[in-house]
Amino acid sequence: VPGVEDVNVDFTFDPPWTTDRISEEGRRKLTEFGLAPPTGHGPVLIGDIALPTFAVCPFCGSKDTVNENAFGPTPCRALYYCKACRNPFEQFKPV
Repeated sequence: VPGVEDVNVDFTFDPPWTTDRISEEGRRKLTEFGLAPPTGHGPVLIGDIALPTFAVCPFCGSKDTVNENAFGPTPCRALYYCKACRNPFEQFKPV
């Protein structure tokens, strides 16, 4: 940001962050960006992160999707493929 020289960042872990805290606007923006928002509810321990029961394609809205890989670029995302529009996409897992 032009003109900003000093910044303080405070980290807080109480309450813990979960995907439940993503607002409807945030979920809409994730979809517009091409990422499927999480479908389950957190908080979930990292070792307990599982694949969502379904994934809705953020491009066409189809549920005719298949999981291609349980882990994407991070443990909290999975890779899917939409059979309807033939696009690959990532879905956030509930955390």
